[in-house]
Amino acid sequence: MRRYIRMAAMGAVAITLLAACGGGSSGGGDGQAEGPGTRPPNILFVVMDDVGIDQMSAFGYGGATAPSMPNINAVAAAGVRFRNTWSMPECSPGRAAFFLGRYPTRTRIYQAIGPNDLANSQVSPYETTVPKLLKRANYESAMFGKFHLAGPENNEAGNATPSVLGWDHFYGWIGGLPASIDSTAGGIAAEKTYACGFVPGKAAGGADSGACYRADYSCTTVSRTSPLQDAAGLQCLSAGGIFVPGQSCGKVPATLDFERENAYYVSPLVIIDGGKVTEVPLTDARARGYRTRIETDAAIDWIKSRPSSRPWMATVSYSAAHTPWQQPPRSLVPVSGNALSDGWDCNGTLTGRLIQDQMTEAMDTEFGRLLVETGLARRGDDGRLQYDPKAANTVIVIVGDNGTLGSAVKLPFSGSRAKGTAYQTGVWDPLIIAGPLVAQPDREVDHMVNMVDLFQFFGEVAGIDAHAAVPRTIDSVAILPYLTHPDQPSLRTINFTIGGYNQQADGGRNGACVINTSCTQIPVSKSVCEDNQGTWWGAGHDDPSVVPDGGAGYGSCWSVNQALYKAGRDQLDILPEISAAIRNDRYKLVRNTRQAYDAASDSGTTVVTEELYEVDQATPTPLLDTPDRDLLAASPSAEVNAAYVDLRARLDEMLAADPDCPGDGNRDGVVDAQDLSNWSRLARDWGLSSVYDFVIGSVLDGRTNDADGQIVRNNLGKTCPKSHGIY
Repeated sequence: MRRYIRMAAMGAVAITLLAACGGGSSGGGDGQAEGPGTRPPNILFVVMDDVGIDQMSAFGYGGATAPSMPNINAVAAAGVRFRNTWSMPECSPGRAAFFLGRYPTRTRIYQAIGPNDLANSQVSPYETTVPKLLKRANYESAMFGKFHLAGPENNEAGNATPSVLGWDHFYGWIGGLPASIDSTAGGIAAEKTYACGFVPGKAAGGADSGACYRADYSCTTVSRTSPLQDAAGLQCLSAGGIFVPGQSCGKVPATLDFERENAYYVSPLVIIDGGKVTEVPLTDARARGYRTRIETDAAIDWIKSRPSSRPWMATVSYSAAHTPWQQPPRSLVPVSGNALSDGWDCNGTLTGRLIQDQMTEAMDTEFGRLLVETGLARRGDDGRLQYDPKAANTVIVIVGDNGTLGSAVKLPFSGSRAKGTAYQTGVWDPLIIAGPLVAQPDREVDHMVNMVDLFQFFGEVAGIDAHAAVPRTIDSVAILPYLTHPDQPSLRTINFTIGGYNQQADGGRNGACVINTSCTQIPVSKSVCEDNQGTWWGAGHDDPSVVPDGGAGYGSCWSVNQALYKAGRDQLDILPEISAAIRNDRYKLVRNTRQAYDAASDSGTTVVTEELYEVDQATPTPLLDTPDRDLLAASPSAEVNAAYVDLRARLDEMLAADPDCPGDGNRDGVVDAQDLSNWSRLARDWGLSSVYDFVIGSVLDGRTNDADGQIVRNNLGKTCPKSHGIY
């Protein structure tokens, strides 16, 4: 059986594409080489959202219906496929891992950052990020697409956070998550009329022609004349308009609403250039159109405008294939696009899986266009991508930020142990690196790699020793030796991952979200819960299945089970609120912390369980950490018990490695006059959440005030314990 530890009663997930090369420069609109040794390589870093290794045919997985990804596969075939790479269970901690080289136990970012999460659970402005590191080698850095590392809420920098954290240029979305689908399709119908945010074709109950109005109220007639075309409503939405079915251009309908967000097609864009922040309104054409296309266009424009005299790093952080699931333009999905898809239900489980496949395929199409239009690849006579890693001085890295969402997981991986958990399906991600630095390309590396290692790798590409350059402990180990030496032994003895909950004011937490027969507090809001096919039980709930509570909402999953128990209804499975794992080359230990409702005491408790598995990376059926394979469920052998004891001790060491040091807001290892100066400015000029808001009475209050200043003064001169990396 599982090992259980019962605690005291409670009161209340990038793919990176890397093409490394020793050739000349890429810039001024040409990615081709100019000659050897002119300057450090450029870096193109591509992050896929919620695309785990289970989706990837390039790694031998994808089940019977793997999304078609010919362009990524072409780069994978020209480089190294790292088959044993872990990220974190959710996006923000996963992204912080590769941009900081530090585990969540150090960054304090344990889950996707939401609007109620304090600055203490966001990337600190005092951290050394990848763009700050690369400035030492004169790199210019830009990011396109999803940010989701800090802000805009509860952060002094607001929408300027990318600039504060080191990026010279940003074009995308700070909060990261697309808004929910606008089921009114721009105000032309009642709520919940159009499940995918646009009027479908006539065969699906919509219309094949109508008027398409732009935000400036210009209008064109749009029609579907062939089953190979998108529905007229999707054509209009993709062009930035609102479609009025069955009508000709004329008097503008009074109900048109250009201020409504609509998932992947209408988003509040932020542009930062030279420190200047532009918040693009929803009525602006730049904020209207398919996100993946917008992200790619912006990256192409920036890369082509780079001077050849200076190296650059472009992070293309795609929003796809994160929920909400919404059909892309059919021109981007030549394989799975079909005339029936515009009538699919974006809220359905089966059709949602199909739409996610389309979104992933659309991302691959745009990635191919990115390479071609920047000169990093070309199209052959047969239309296939021709990528020569020796032809340009640009490193390409592809990663996924965390595992796949459970309802979209491909067999034989486990949908019940996916994104949001430390099980294999939740943290095992693709990593592809290609370029002339690769000896014997088109090969695989089975050794353990963690996303924190990319931080050191980017430094290696630029000729920077990351461990020497960063005044804090980083958890990275080298990746470059795997590229240059095919027989390189493993550089890691363990791998580690953890997800949990972020800090909110006064001990708050995300509300309860019920998905099928489980309860979780991972979704950051009601809309995100519902976008993931859940029912919101938190404040503001409106579903009739929720046990009436006077409107206050349920702030914990154990209180949901308490309400269900008292109502005589079946209780729910509560998903882990903290999920951590550590592994060696053969065995993996998973430690989950769950809430539970104890009917005898009518209160909440915490239950910790431990499970041990043998895992591997075999294809097409790897050994996974599924419930039937827990080695602690029966009497373990001496070898298994020894592995358990060792991994348990190392996990405990990992979790205790970086304790809080009151007063050290910039986390440089000492409480000194700099901390006092930083606190003073923040308290005077800002006063709200910051890294100088310290725990008082076991909680943070979300304010930077005199009480926090007293903590700094009380600890002046204190040297904080310096932890070491555990590899």
